[in-house]
Amino acid sequence: MDIVAAVRAFFAAQPPTLLIGLAGVVALLSVAGAIATVLTALKPDRDYRELRQRIASWWVMVALLAGALLLGWQVTVLAFALVSFMALREFLSLAPIRKEDRPAILAAYLALVAAYGFIAADKYMFYLVFIPVWAFLGLPFLMAMLGQTRGFLTTAATFHWGLVTCVYNLGFAAFLMRTPDSDRLPAGAAGLVFFLLLVTEFNDVAQYVFGKLLGRHKIAPTVSPNKTWEGFLGGWLATGLLIWFAGPLFTPLAGHGLLVVAVALPLAGFAGDVTMSAVKRDIGVKDTSHAIPGHGGVLDRADSLTFTAPLYFHLLALFALGKF
Repeated sequence: MDIVAAVRAFFAAQPPTLLIGLAGVVALLSVAGAIATVLTALKPDRDYRELRQRIASWWVMVALLAGALLLGWQVTVLAFALVSFMALREFLSLAPIRKEDRPAILAAYLALVAAYGFIAADKYMFYLVFIPVWAFLGLPFLMAMLGQTRGFLTTAATFHWGLVTCVYNLGFAAFLMRTPDSDRLPAGAAGLVFFLLLVTEFNDVAQYVFGKLLGRHKIAPTVSPNKTWEGFLGGWLATGLLIWFAGPLFTPLAGHGLLVVAVALPLAGFAGDVTMSAVKRDIGVKDTSHAIPGHGGVLDRADSLTFTAPLYFHLLALFALGKF
């Protein structure tokens, strides 16, 4: 009975809106699983294995992220640090890094630890400049001290792009957990992060669905052949409406601030997806890894988030949050 009482007390302490949002995601995944089961039974001649893998992976990802959000900022920051580590490892394993730059690779991972250390210590100003300024200057200096100049500029730019994308940008999502309740958060700091993740992934799914149903005109055929104008515009409209109607339930945004987020965030998600597609085409791979069955790598799953997280954070800071 003590365990049951503790569980009840734990959930009673959570913002009701956050619990409803998580329950809604679970319901959607249940519907998706049922649809996959029905399709497999009705059309046994078609292979729905990848679809089932994708849904199963979503269950795992949702469970892990929901658990982190409910357990508080410490666990959420740790979870995002792990995501950043896996994304950076995937990127550095694929990027054309020179063998002599192994000390710089170690320095990049140490920069990741330092960046998330600033989040844990709630040192926003240090976090804000550490990677864009000091890692940007320090890593090329370290590479120069190693005495190798072959491909120096390209390699330095590759390190910086990987750190900004995989660590700095994703870290803004984690930093939202340090928002105090004094900023009048309707679903707590975890609600801010939940809504960012919900909207980003909904945008990806909506663009895919509209593209499959209505897609006719390619939007960037040499970069991402499956992207269409119909999918982009349909996903943009659907995601914008979701932000407009659900945003006040999870964030302190309202009025023109909410409108700006509703218009800009789906665009950022699309930009992240296409940009990462260009990077993968340059490297010559389809997926950054096979870490997530049915989805590819962690960076494949987080590509849109690398663009939406910093934009969402700074628009919140501009229009609604007093802390940042």
